[in-house]
Amino acid sequence: MLILPVSGLALIGYFGYHLVEGDRGLLAWRQITQQLSAAQQDLSSVEAERTALERRVSHLRSDHVDPDLLDTQIRKTLNLVAPDEIVITPPPGRH
Repeated sequence: MLILPVSGLALIGYFGYHLVEGDRGLLAWRQITQQLSAAQQDLSSVEAERTALERRVSHLRSDHVDPDLLDTQIRKTLNLVAPDEIVITPPPGRH
């Protein structure tokens, strides 16, 4: 007679433990939710960076070239300045 209640309690304990600690338990669900949140934040920052780069690249396309941006890129790439210009450089570590 005592075997049935003890078996029932053992089954409840077994399933209760796996409900919390199992591979698909509550703790694993919480960890996956945190990982998903971090991944979504990373995605939004990468999307913002991509949008900024796409906007910058669109100004360098052959059908529409922004002269100021082109001049800036040429000067930066070739490290050139005009003789009558004054160059102010930012402190190291700041761009």
